Amino acid sequence: MQNRPEKDVSVSASLSRIEGISLSPLDLLPHEDLAEKLVELALSGVPSGIPPESAASLQQIKNALAREPVSELQVVVFGGGTGLSTIIGGDSRAVSWIKDPFSGLKNLFPKTRSIVCITDDGGSTGEMLKDLPLIALGDIRHVLLSSIQLSKLQDLYGLSVGQSTACVAVLADVFNYRFSVKPENSEQLLRDCGLSKQTVLPSPITLLLKRAVENLFDDTRLRVTLERPQCLGNLILVSSVYEQIPPHYNAEDLLTEHELLRQNLNRGIASLCVILGADERAVVPCSTVPAELSVRYTNGVQVTGEHKSGAARRNCPVEHVCVNFCEEPVLAPDIKTLIESADIMIMAPGSLYTSLIPIFQIPGIAEAVKKNQKALKILVSNLWVQAGETDLSLAEPDRKFHLSDLLEAYEQNIPGGTNGLFNKVLCLSFKDVPATVIQSYAVEGKIPIYLDRDKVRKHGIVPLECSIYSKSALRDSGVIRHDPQQFSHVVQTLWAGFCHLPATSMSQVCCTVEKPEYEKHLTGMMIPCLRHKKIDEYLAGISIQLTAEKSRHPINVRKILQRILWDHKDIPLSHLQLVNGIQCIPTENWKRNQNWDRVYSFYDPYDGFVKIRQDQFDSETHLEIAFLVALGQSLLGNYAKSKEIRNIRNDGLFLGKAYHLQIKDSEERKCFFSEENLALFLALSRMVQDPDDPQHFTRIVNGKEGFTPPGLLFGLTYAWYLDNRFASHIEYKMAVIRIDRSDLIPEQVRMRSRREKLTDFFREVVFGH
Repeated sequence: MQNRPEKDVSVSASLSRIEGISLSPLDLLPHEDLAEKLVELALSGVPSGIPPESAASLQQIKNALAREPVSELQVVVFGGGTGLSTIIGGDSRAVSWIKDPFSGLKNLFPKTRSIVCITDDGGSTGEMLKDLPLIALGDIRHVLLSSIQLSKLQDLYGLSVGQSTACVAVLADVFNYRFSVKPENSEQLLRDCGLSKQTVLPSPITLLLKRAVENLFDDTRLRVTLERPQCLGNLILVSSVYEQIPPHYNAEDLLTEHELLRQNLNRGIASLCVILGADERAVVPCSTVPAELSVRYTNGVQVTGEHKSGAARRNCPVEHVCVNFCEEPVLAPDIKTLIESADIMIMAPGSLYTSLIPIFQIPGIAEAVKKNQKALKILVSNLWVQAGETDLSLAEPDRKFHLSDLLEAYEQNIPGGTNGLFNKVLCLSFKDVPATVIQSYAVEGKIPIYLDRDKVRKHGIVPLECSIYSKSALRDSGVIRHDPQQFSHVVQTLWAGFCHLPATSMSQVCCTVEKPEYEKHLTGMMIPCLRHKKIDEYLAGISIQLTAEKSRHPINVRKILQRILWDHKDIPLSHLQLVNGIQCIPTENWKRNQNWDRVYSFYDPYDGFVKIRQDQFDSETHLEIAFLVALGQSLLGNYAKSKEIRNIRNDGLFLGKAYHLQIKDSEERKCFFSEENLALFLALSRMVQDPDDPQHFTRIVNGKEGFTPPGLLFGLTYAWYLDNRFASHIEYKMAVIRIDRSDLIPEQVRMRSRREKLTDFFREVVFGH
């Protein structure tokens, strides 16, 4: 070691030379933590204005860090979407990506593999799920493109750097091409995406892509996907998968041939990776079992679907999340092998509840990561507070998330907690970001996640604050995002420290916060394309009666209802059993009493039709609200035998009113609920059961106080539960749940308890969570 030339001095030797100096050159660097000092040195270089001898020592360390050999290391990265693709090799959906498509982890660490989340259900991914019994492929496509390596394009096809860059630019255009109108034929689609005229792609890639596009039209199982708005990259990926499956397996067969579909799913992804110039196992789905996300909020509401939960504004924190699979998931042997052999494991930045947590709820993945005790394990924090996920802290709902809140969310939602899952967390340093840039982000509602360093350390985690944002993106576009090359150098530096520095004296401390026991995953999901098919069958069988005016200006009511039932995955198809059709009522014929409300729809138990006033059809949002309220009411069916409001007087003085409800005997009643659950709901709506006549319920209404009858209350609460924007009246009532409990106002405590029980009833009994 001592005979090496100066330029080859190792990290260990460089550090040992300065250990005995009372004032080490490292003391001249900012930060307290040694790892942060080394990262700062690797990224920013030797600070100016320090003594020459110290500067020379620091430069020697920097050079040694940059030479640390990492090309043979096995790296596994967990995540999904933009955050994962960015650190792997840049965001392949961004226009600027083709300027530098070969940087990132894949450049320094060519043996990098991504384990990708599969719960996305929005955009073109959601459109594909309507027709094919597959997992969500959008994030896989995104990450696959970002995983293409320069060295592999050069080795496979003999391309120069310029030719490789041109090749990737064409691939980005093709894979990111979207259409909303069905192409007439494969020739048109090839022209529209630019593939037919390009001359830069190697022949094997051109042939692969053309064959994939032609298969979309030739394979009867795939033609249906062209009827919907799609991203061509997703379709190419699907075509590659279905090419592996013999054509005699039709769409119906594949609903039950689960193992066949899974095996060929992995083969199709791997074959595409190889030909496009990525590692054969560069991109691996975390599971091949279709799955969806289920999010529960602190107000007791549980929402299904990643897209819907991302758009929800429940005005209360997320309590926990779980993944609902269509069958019991298992840890795939190849994923287990990747994790066991990994030298470095990275949890990529991304949406807190929709990127990492679903992966680690698959049985065996978190345990396998924890068992690998030889690996460096890094969690990468998000840059910004995210609306709907991290904008309200569970610990203190009046503030937004801090970094410790992120760690606590992982602790609560990952089986067995986070001890052993990661030991370092990287977060962005904003010290060099101009205040004007941060202010402009704040105007858009984007606020950085605050590093509460002491609390993070109490979790047994080392926080590392570093400048891993793209300075060129900030300079050119005024945007802040992770820089893939900077990030890869940080990982290289941390690996060097991991190998050459003594282990930190800080012990790994398990979180001592008591964790509630939640089900970490569920297995009651219906395969999305099967659900969509059943929705179509139901809508084809009901009657939709429009007025003459609406018939002259037709709207596709069935299409709107299809979208409503697809978006609200929490609606069981059994909720539709008592609805025979939709009837549009002319405004002048609307006779319903509106003294208590401004709801312009109801369920008519006599003919089983949802009746909606004509003007509600003028707005798709109004129609959605009207339909959901009436659909909720339909669950009560024909439960009411009679309803009556009687005045209450004493010595001629008006005191209030009594609402009398007589329900039908069980033999006459067509209702979604059992006798017990119907009585429970009526009690929650503050109806009092007559002890001498169990079918008779009453409620006293004081003076001129307003009153929401049980049927209307049910419909409004049903719509509110599905989307709180749809029932502001109920949202106002439920706001009491968010108020801190106080024994000073007993009625408030009782009111809060009633509202919590009503929400629990809807979650557990109505929607079956």
